[in-house]
Amino acid sequence: MTTTKQRRRRGRTRGLVIGVTVAALAGMTPGASAARDTRPTWRDCADQGIPAGMQCAAIEVPVDWAKPDGSKVRLDLARLPATETARRIGSVLGVPGGPGANGIDDLERAASDLTELRRRFDLVAYKPRTTVWRDQIPPSCMEPGTSLFEPQGQKQYKALAAAMTKALKACQDADTTGLFAHMDSLSVARDMDAVREALGEERLSFMANSYGGVPAAAYARLFPQRIRAMYLDGTINQVVGWPDQTLRSLPAVERVFTRFTTWCADTPTCALHRQDAGAVWRKLIRDADRRPIPVTSSEFGKGELTGWHLRSFGFIGDPGPNNSRWLAFAEAVDKARSGDGSGFADFALGNARIWAAPGALAMTCADDRGYSSYAQLQKFRRQAEKISPNFGGASFDALGCTGWPLPVANPSRPLLTRGLPPFLGVGSTWGDYASTESFTGMIPGSVTVAYDGPGHVMYLSGKKCPIQHATTYLTDLRLPKPGTTCPAE
Repeated sequence: MTTTKQRRRRGRTRGLVIGVTVAALAGMTPGASAARDTRPTWRDCADQGIPAGMQCAAIEVPVDWAKPDGSKVRLDLARLPATETARRIGSVLGVPGGPGANGIDDLERAASDLTELRRRFDLVAYKPRTTVWRDQIPPSCMEPGTSLFEPQGQKQYKALAAAMTKALKACQDADTTGLFAHMDSLSVARDMDAVREALGEERLSFMANSYGGVPAAAYARLFPQRIRAMYLDGTINQVVGWPDQTLRSLPAVERVFTRFTTWCADTPTCALHRQDAGAVWRKLIRDADRRPIPVTSSEFGKGELTGWHLRSFGFIGDPGPNNSRWLAFAEAVDKARSGDGSGFADFALGNARIWAAPGALAMTCADDRGYSSYAQLQKFRRQAEKISPNFGGASFDALGCTGWPLPVANPSRPLLTRGLPPFLGVGSTWGDYASTESFTGMIPGSVTVAYDGPGHVMYLSGKKCPIQHATTYLTDLRLPKPGTTCPAE
């Protein structure tokens, strides 16, 4: 068993922060049951500093669920047993985001805030196959295929796709685990059901966060009858497609930017005080698209910042402690309009590279994240620019998946909702509420609570109001009233 310290170190060095067949609809790949008929042996975790009473185990699942007798991948498990065993309801499985985040780390982080939920449930976490991949990525797979840019024509788009295809294929060739081609969320969902079987549960309750909404939707697609309850916190709705999700998020980004400009006008320490900060920003990105700003990053070397780089990576909606992030943003804008882009260099150039690293992209591209053509990119860009004059443009995550060399294993498509219980969602009005609500809105009877403040994944941030709603729902299957809002904490 890997220690907590080792897991966190690996997360820092390698992490990212970054048509269904009849058999699949039946919830089982032919012959798969033979691959998951062994119950795990639970023992006290050997790690130091973990929550008291945590137990650890492991299971093996097929790398390729279509080949249940083929190569296997080990998934580490952890659980905190229910404290009121006589009143125990069952298990709650955490579905981590990232992708590549470790659910066991999530449980360690959230355990002290979930004591009420734990009274009636075993809290269960696992290390997804994406995390296994993250910890074993061949070094060559973290070499970017290019530094991402926004294509300005078919020729540039084809060049981008060719560069990414070459890098992705080289990564696949370097992969000795076989996971490169099998990190789609349908595979992850089948792993989740293997965890359910290992726990001996007929049905599970779930807490999914961020990108964890994608395997949560895949699980609802494959195993609707196995869901007792589903709590979604700041999740993605891949069902309706990535372009739709991005377009839904842009109005919230615009509203937060208006908060920033209002704050700046009222704050003498803001570097753009007494100016129209929004107008300054829009002129900066227009000018940078015409004449990119040369920069040098101590970590990533020389590069150029276009308006696309600034729109994609320049602004952070959360103001931070004492508005520190907004103060830094205003200062960076002020310098950049004079030709000094140093305030944006590291973050923009770094993200333009990491989102072109094939090892990172292998965890998302099979979930239909890329643009299928330059025409689709153009259509999206026109829509995004209309909705968001400050941040509209091609999505960096979709650009990275341009040139994905394998069939899309988990395409965006409608979800059959019959048989699903009502879901509960929570999302921040400053960011992820729209995507979470678009997911829960598909499921009859579901409710999404609005958290009226900045943040992402409230139960991992210790937010008491969202956690209480989640606890009540998961325990009693009782939803809050539609329109319920949690104040910022």
